[in-house]
Amino acid sequence: TPAPAPRRTPGRLPYSLTPGIPDLASFPRAEWVRATRRALAAAPHDAFGYGDPRGRPELRQALAGYLARVRGVRADPEHVVVCSGFAHGLQLLSEVLRARGARTLAVESYGLDVHWDLAARAGLETVPLARDDLGTRAQDPGDADAVLLSPAHQFPLGGALGPERRAAVVEWARRTGGLILEDDYDGEFRYDRQPVGALQDLDPGRVVYLGTASKSLAPGLRLGWMVVPPWLLPDVLTHGGGRSVGVVDQLTLAEFLTSGAYDRQVRAARLRYRRRRDALVRALAERAPHVRVTGVAAGLHAVLRLPPGTERSVEQAATWQGLAVKGLERFRHPDATGPAGDALVVGYATPPDHAWTGTLEALLRALP
Repeated sequence: TPAPAPRRTPGRLPYSLTPGIPDLASFPRAEWVRATRRALAAAPHDAFGYGDPRGRPELRQALAGYLARVRGVRADPEHVVVCSGFAHGLQLLSEVLRARGARTLAVESYGLDVHWDLAARAGLETVPLARDDLGTRAQDPGDADAVLLSPAHQFPLGGALGPERRAAVVEWARRTGGLILEDDYDGEFRYDRQPVGALQDLDPGRVVYLGTASKSLAPGLRLGWMVVPPWLLPDVLTHGGGRSVGVVDQLTLAEFLTSGAYDRQVRAARLRYRRRRDALVRALAERAPHVRVTGVAAGLHAVLRLPPGTERSVEQAATWQGLAVKGLERFRHPDATGPAGDALVVGYATPPDHAWTGTLEALLRALP
């Protein structure tokens, strides 16, 4: 039986498939409180001082072990820098690059304007990389000084950067002295095969690895990390670093990682999101077979390919159904050439469990 049409609240839609947000209702509050208590009980007195600009050593040690085990990152704790999320890390790196004389940051042709704007405010011009049937042509950044990539799962189109292009962009960085900024925003969430390892493993001297707890736990924690090449570390610390995150949250995340609670949370979330993805794919096959689903091997979102010329009208129809959803065009770099076609970028992880059925029904009603 179709779910009833939702009651609207002024200024806010009752259903959301906005990508980039996990199920916030699933944040492990009780586990987090227990971890905080254990971390505070074990913390030395000097933990509450000004501390190391890279962040607390307990967290840097825990992250180095976790990233090596789960993402294949070569991370010495001495080169891990805690930051308050990916955007903060990108801001720091953009400022560092500009101070070192860089002028151009190559980016993927589809991504987030907030990231491009951060780079622009630091004085960098963002230039979109070309795309073809194999994805981003990362092997050819041209005259760029650095390149920003999401190689494990491109946002928002999905897909992983292939081995040949990974090797080629690393070779470009070695040859030119360029820097690769690796956005590993949801690398833990792969469903149909083993996770794609981090690009950083190919050359830790030319790649800055950036990760975050925003998808695995919650963006409101403002917890992220960078693994920085030794030659770049002093400049990064000069522009900020680990003092941007409260010490209690750092100690709690370290305890979460070392106790196994983080692994348990990721496993549970991966199972829940895979079930939702499967339900989305089944529902579309049954009720909207003309809509093709892509980019679903990993991550927290899918791309729904729409008939040509319908993206705006479907967005409007979703609004009338009380559903917040984003069209693909919203993620296109203003200087990108060759549009990727009409589509919706659907964040199936976003709704809480109790709203999932109603959200899916609202989407199906909005589709042509």
